[in-house]
Amino acid sequence: MASENPPLQASVDSRAVSAEAGKPIVSYASVLEEATPSVVAVYTSRIVRMQRTQSLPELLRRFGAPVPPMDPSAEAPRNRRERLGVGSGVIISEDGYIVTNHHVVQGMRGREVDEIIVRLNDATEFAATLIGSDSKTDVAVLKIEAEEPLPAVTLADSDLIRVGDVVFAIGNPLDVGLTATQGIVSATGRSQGGRILGPGSYEDFIQTDAAINLGNSGGALIDAWGRLVGINTAIVSGSGGSIGIGFAIPSNMVLNVASNLIQRGEVPRGMLGLFPADLTRDIAEAFGLENTRGALVNQVQDNSPAARAGIVHGDIITKIDAIDIASASDLRLVVSQILPGTEIDVVLVRGGQTMTLPVVLGSLNGGFASGVERSPLQGVGLQMLDADLRRELSIPSDISGVLVTEVAGDSPFVEKLDPMTLIIEVNGVEVRSAAQIESSLKEGQNRLYVWADGTHRFVAFRM
Repeated sequence: MASENPPLQASVDSRAVSAEAGKPIVSYASVLEEATPSVVAVYTSRIVRMQRTQSLPELLRRFGAPVPPMDPSAEAPRNRRERLGVGSGVIISEDGYIVTNHHVVQGMRGREVDEIIVRLNDATEFAATLIGSDSKTDVAVLKIEAEEPLPAVTLADSDLIRVGDVVFAIGNPLDVGLTATQGIVSATGRSQGGRILGPGSYEDFIQTDAAINLGNSGGALIDAWGRLVGINTAIVSGSGGSIGIGFAIPSNMVLNVASNLIQRGEVPRGMLGLFPADLTRDIAEAFGLENTRGALVNQVQDNSPAARAGIVHGDIITKIDAIDIASASDLRLVVSQILPGTEIDVVLVRGGQTMTLPVVLGSLNGGFASGVERSPLQGVGLQMLDADLRRELSIPSDISGVLVTEVAGDSPFVEKLDPMTLIIEVNGVEVRSAAQIESSLKEGQNRLYVWADGTHRFVAFRM
């Protein structure tokens, strides 16, 4: 259980990189010598059980004669290890916590992973335990047990990095062994609108031109002082190889997710309960604004934290506490990293006037209001269908299921499910409660059979 995990003891250095007077840098060898031992290779595999075989005379095979009984003294079938994937990871504590990418430890095409092997820089190998994994940030945490303290990396404050800072990508590209490539920070705060991590994800990447290739996923992005500033996760490429556009998850986000996975077994995320949108130039002008910075509230969900605090559609949110909000994705990202139950100050513009409203955040991982079941579908409120609801919503008597009451604006299901949709089946199994939905879900591709507005349809999604 998560509560049984020892707390994460990571070393964090919050200083910004700066040059030392009178010491021109001609080599980064000493920096890499210190940082490289913290980077590991990660191998995933599954165990395939081999069937007993015995040789038969060709004549018997050709004419389909009965197969002779198996000799009981024959050698028992052996298991075969089948390699699924290769990636990288970074040791972040001396007692064996390692961060990598969610997609590194999930195997290819969603196939189940039976074994995770971590290989250190000195070629020592360990079987790793998967502590937790978060698909929405592409962060996973592994744990290995070693007799001696491990070479843990020091984490930098990724909020302090600047475009132009020298960085190194260290990992295991194409399984050739630990490799370092050099570049600079090309941009910060990059978001591809879910095109990299998927709908409902939280993208806030550091962009770099340091070469990142297949196998570098989960590896380290190191600054000029040898500190971890990010975890390499993706590239933009037409060929599959590096063309100088790589993305890394900032170390601050990695530390936040890792700490929650270790202590709680999940990543609790705050929820406002509204549908934000970016401001276009025309919309900003129509609202009398001088620029397009902020998140426009398109809709507020009933009985949500935002509704109870008095936020209405047409409000433009410009700050959460002291953090500036430039876009809808900014709002989602900032709120998601605040614990549910926290009171925050939402600064917004309404009718040309700036005002501040206190809001107690709800939980994106659970239900929305009293009477709504805890949902296994992130950001989706579920309620059991009773006679009153059936009558109120005019649901035919021959249709049963679980009612979708609300879908959060930052839920990964926002484009797939609408409120007042009835979930009838999950992967071909009829469901009548949120618990039955949870037990019928599986890793990889799933399908829902739903009913809404008199029409049945299928909804597919990946867990």
